[in-house]
Formats: sequence, C-alpha cells, structure tokens
Amino acid sequence: MSTVHSCEFEVFGKVQGVYFRRHAEMKAKTLGLRGWCMNTADGTVKGYIEGPRTEVNLMKEWLRNTGSPTSNIVRAEFTRDEEKRDYGFKNFQIRPDAPKENNRKMTNRENNMTKWEHDS
Repeated sequence: MSTVHSCEFEVFGKVQGVYFRRHAEMKAKTLGLRGWCMNTADGTVKGYIEGPRTEVNLMKEWLRNTGSPTSNIVRAEFTRDEEKRDYGFKNFQIRPDAPKENNRKMTNRENNMTKWEHDS
C-alpha cells in the first residue's frame, strides 16, 4: 500500500452559510480523499484530509483559492503534512457544527433576566 498523507485545515472568510462544507465534501470525494469538515463557533470551517500526496495538495489549493461559488476565502491554514501507513477514515464527511453557546453574547433581555433572577 502507498503512503497516506494527511493534514488538518482551517479556512477563514465568508465560509459559513454558503455551502462551503458541501462543496468541500464533493471536491474531496472527487479526489478520492477521506476525512471530515465542520463549521466552528468562530465562523471558520475546519477539517482533516488524508490521501495520496498529489490529491491532498490539490485539495489544499482548492481550500485556499476556490471554495464554494459564493464563498469569500480570506486565508486557509494547514498543519504540517504527516505520512501514515493506513487511512484513519473510510470516507469524507461533514461533521455537525461546533456548539456556539459558549461564544454567544447575551442579549440585553437575557442579561436583564439573569440580573433579576439573581436579585430575587
């Protein structure tokens, strides 16, 4: 079996609400890559890709410069490529969004309700 190359990625810009993950999944599957991607609470898309070096590099280029038709990529960051003997995933999939609750600011009404509840 040939060597499997892998890396993690994070894409910044207008990449949520524009079908970025769906297009990334289609591109990865077209290239025969495995791994995953997901929306983050910070408004980015992060993920992991693994496969032959050439296809991983093509996917990196796509993540850096193409994306979905209505996305606006500001930058893409990648971890150092790692070489492995075997695949860690059976396919490429979209994971559920990261929880946003911890990063969400309270509305004035919620803030006032919390103060009232504590004052009682």
